[in-house]
Amino acid sequence: MSIGKSGRFLKLIVFRPTEYDNIFNLAFGDINENGLLDDNSITDNGDRNRILATVASAVERYTKRYPERMIYFRGSTKARTRLYRMAIGLNLEELSLIYEIYAHIDSQDQFPIFQKNMDLSAFLVKRKVL
Repeated sequence: MSIGKSGRFLKLIVFRPTEYDNIFNLAFGDINENGLLDDNSITDNGDRNRILATVASAVERYTKRYPERMIYFRGSTKARTRLYRMAIGLNLEELSLIYEIYAHIDSQDQFPIFQKNMDLSAFLVKRKVL
């Protein structure tokens, strides 16, 4: 639930299988009036960091339960993908202790290891086996 300057908005986080074995797509956003996930909505509720922390917590719990699964995600816009890149970059040292983090680069159709400030279109995350 997002509660802030624009009101109250029910949020949803979903892990959906993809066509690839053990790769699951992470989607999150508002639940619209039809009860469906809307990942294009802009709530602008002043709680962005809390929402991102909640999504990160969901990824942590999910990958703890299913450590063999990889999580694929991207922003619904370039600006959102950039926001995710900055959030991961700011916490990269800590995140790298738990996850292998890869970047999808469209022009190369590859997934190199994530580095701060790289030009990317999506992310692929896998929990490290410790």
